[in-house]
Amino acid sequence: MRSQSSKVQTLYDHCKTIFSPSGSPPPSSQALQKLSSILDTVQPADVGLKEETADDDRGHGFFGANVLNRVARWAQPITYLDIHECDSFTMCIFRFPTSSVIPLHDHPGMTVFSKLLYGSLHVKAYDWVEPPFVVESKGPGYPQVRLAKLAVDKVLSAPCETSVLYPKHGGNLHCFTAVTPCAMLDILTPPYIQEERKCTYYHDYPYSAFSK
Repeated sequence: MRSQSSKVQTLYDHCKTIFSPSGSPPPSSQALQKLSSILDTVQPADVGLKEETADDDRGHGFFGANVLNRVARWAQPITYLDIHECDSFTMCIFRFPTSSVIPLHDHPGMTVFSKLLYGSLHVKAYDWVEPPFVVESKGPGYPQVRLAKLAVDKVLSAPCETSVLYPKHGGNLHCFTAVTPCAMLDILTPPYIQEERKCTYYHDYPYSAFSK
């Protein structure tokens, strides 16, 4: 693991202690609460980030003296920073320019801790309805549709408490839209594995579209 601040080292050490590749035995609720408490203390400087200013003109047109600067801002991608990855967990950071989006996706069998380091981020998240309610495909080229319930639909603004999603609740399917420049520190356990736990993307539709 790269040299990091003492807070990130503490975070890493705790994750190493409580998480295992098999997920068995599962961490205690006290251990998970301690992880959230450690994350709550992490600041941008602790992970080598400088808070981006909220002076971002995207969404307000291209008029004015700084047209080229505004075009460049529109073109900025979401940045992924890898802190640590092993068989037990992934620790990483996502940096969002204003108006950037991570589409609706899932975390199969995973628990994810998310700490917003700075800025504001709109989160919309769902959990699958159990038992599964599935509308079969209308034919080739039409995806299967499954019913999910809304779990989260709000704007998070730093500083705020760590968010946690679980395999069956807490908004395991979610999408992000950056309201301002922002950054989020994530811990995913167990990590994505292409063969076993691959990320799937979804489209959300209102229930009324299928209830007639």
